[in-house]
Amino acid sequence: MLLEIPNILDLNKLANIRHVLEKVEFIDGKHSAGKAATRVKNNEEMKQGTQQAEFLDHLLMSSLAENADFRSGALPYRVAQPVFARYSQGMQYGDHVDDPIMGSGAEKFRTDVSITVFLNDPEHYEGGELIINTTYGEKSVKLSAGSAVMYPSASVHRVAKITSGERLAAIVWLQSMVRDPGQRELLYQLDQARNTLLARQPDAPETKQIDRSYVNLVRMWSDI
Repeated sequence: MLLEIPNILDLNKLANIRHVLEKVEFIDGKHSAGKAATRVKNNEEMKQGTQQAEFLDHLLMSSLAENADFRSGALPYRVAQPVFARYSQGMQYGDHVDDPIMGSGAEKFRTDVSITVFLNDPEHYEGGELIINTTYGEKSVKLSAGSAVMYPSASVHRVAKITSGERLAAIVWLQSMVRDPGQRELLYQLDQARNTLLARQPDAPETKQIDRSYVNLVRMWSDI
């Protein structure tokens, strides 16, 4: 499932994030790439392990956790520390698949879902589209600041070359409670219908049946 989620970050949070990013140190993005991705990755990433990084991590992750569409679409179990990336003119990230396992030691987790959060508006840069290979062909995504796109980590994707300006984005990977992307999509669609029925007809028999079916499917398909 490829899901676009508008307004995960409000204007105040975006301003705070961009203000901090103006002051932090960025390093070569190849340091976090796998063996295959290193050949095609050309960007910069915020250096981790600083107070500013902790502040941005908390700001972004709390916003994601509060978003109902994110929770419903991802069904998150374990979530990685976000990466804040910067692309200047001439930079790009060629076709790649995200690493299947991230973390280390007891903190290792499987990557099921990837999320890109756009931190500046499309008019601030040319190029820089996130291009995701789907069953129905390539999908080009370039959203307004504060919006996000969620997609299976197993999909081949790339960031087109920046021809002018600067692209800022945050990337998050997570292990879902439901491993199979087809099952996650069905659960998301069912949850949307369930929430509508709970709002409009909370005591109707069909509402209770849909609610019970959703809960038990999550129980049946969860891999935790």
